[in-house]
Amino acid sequence: MTIVPVDDVWIRVDCEDYVAQELSDFFTFDIPGAQYMPAYRKKNWSGKIRLFKLRGHLLYRGLLTRLLTFATQQGYQVTNMVPIAEPLYPDTLDAWVSAQPLPVVPRAYQIAAVRILLDTHRGIVLSPTGSGKSLIIHLLTQALNVPTLIVVPTTGLVAQLSADLISYGVDPSRIQTIQAGRSKARQAPIVISTWQSIYELPPDYFADYPCVMVDEVHLAKSTSLVGLMSKCLTTPYRFGFTGTLDDTHAHRLILEGLFGDVTRVTTTHALVSQQQLAPLRVKMCVIKYPASVCKELRHAEYPDEVDYLVTSPQRLDIIARTAIATKGNVLVLFNFVEKHGVPLFERIQHLVVGRDVHFVSGGVDSDERERIRLYVEQGENQIIVASYGTFSTGVNIPNLSTLIFASPAKSKIRVLQSIGRTLRLSKGKTHATLLDFVDDLRIGTSVNHVFRHAEQRVQYYATERFPYTLHEYDVETWLRMLSGSIAGQHQSVTTAASLSVV
Repeated sequence: MTIVPVDDVWIRVDCEDYVAQELSDFFTFDIPGAQYMPAYRKKNWSGKIRLFKLRGHLLYRGLLTRLLTFATQQGYQVTNMVPIAEPLYPDTLDAWVSAQPLPVVPRAYQIAAVRILLDTHRGIVLSPTGSGKSLIIHLLTQALNVPTLIVVPTTGLVAQLSADLISYGVDPSRIQTIQAGRSKARQAPIVISTWQSIYELPPDYFADYPCVMVDEVHLAKSTSLVGLMSKCLTTPYRFGFTGTLDDTHAHRLILEGLFGDVTRVTTTHALVSQQQLAPLRVKMCVIKYPASVCKELRHAEYPDEVDYLVTSPQRLDIIARTAIATKGNVLVLFNFVEKHGVPLFERIQHLVVGRDVHFVSGGVDSDERERIRLYVEQGENQIIVASYGTFSTGVNIPNLSTLIFASPAKSKIRVLQSIGRTLRLSKGKTHATLLDFVDDLRIGTSVNHVFRHAEQRVQYYATERFPYTLHEYDVETWLRMLSGSIAGQHQSVTTAASLSVV
């Protein structure tokens, strides 16, 4: 086979048709959960993703290494015409970084990340929340000194990253931010935009950027963001940043194809050990439901089970009272706005005394979200009730002390990204706490859906080396303990969230 560069997105494999079919099979993967998707149920889709295009023999350029491995294993003779990237700053990077006028001293792993990306011209940096990805991005923009497009998932992160770059010494006139209603034509060397603002633009627009960086790149499996990166046909420098990747093979290969190889530069456990992140305590708050309810939901489908849980008045009361009984700044995350988030917010407001309660969902505009973030960052004993979609990724509130999972979650990315909201250090903060509510509807040999999801979350906690404890009570006991704990909200109390393991 002969491997020919087409552009900065694609390579072409010139080979016989039977070899192309082998490549197609090798780069074909099942999508987890496809059987539940409408397109699969309507038989409009096979539930698989095929990364090698039989028509044209095209493959994402970032998968070149995997292609060469396949060819070697199969014993094929290969002519590789794809040029090897010339490393930038191969011997002088450390001196160059030391000469930068920065308000902070870059950490060793940040410099290592910059070195890897400058050597290869493309790649993904896997580094947890609080590890300083914005400084890595800054160093890259300064080292390359070319027009750069930085893509982030939310309008809040547009403002946050712009402020970070300015704090590192970038002249504000060199930064352009793109949001709804603003001009998309490049007017500065560094352009920061949400992907929603630009993904529909034609390839000609992206030709103006030799460098594209994507923060929170784990979201790039979305069709829109994949389409955006596929339009960057003449973008040799392409970098992604994330704290978490999910475990699906197809997801990782899509990202590698668009950006390049993944490099983990540090871990949450290492940063906690180095006192650069707050240690996390996970408390699994298990709610055991009456036998009558367990029998009724024994054969329920997942959506029906979740619908019962998020609309349960007793469960709503347990979570609301727990949020109120927990000291410090508290973030309560939910999944369904109207049937869960709004009632939960209203219940907390009804019960609370002497504390501010804030509500954030997709319907709250970006300026108001930023106002709430800054208000909580500068205050104490605040409660935020927010949707996973708005506050699980990228939001920076260092003095957030407690996170509450009010809705069941299984996604590794959602769980670990949400946890990242609590791990940043602030003055006087010694640790962070996650209160993970687990709904136990087990009866006999039957195990309910969300309990299995909780078992999966435990695996995530174990892998990340987060210590966790179990606190299990029936519904009435939870309510009785919590009712007592908020009866005197100005007194020091012991809540169910701080009880010993039972």
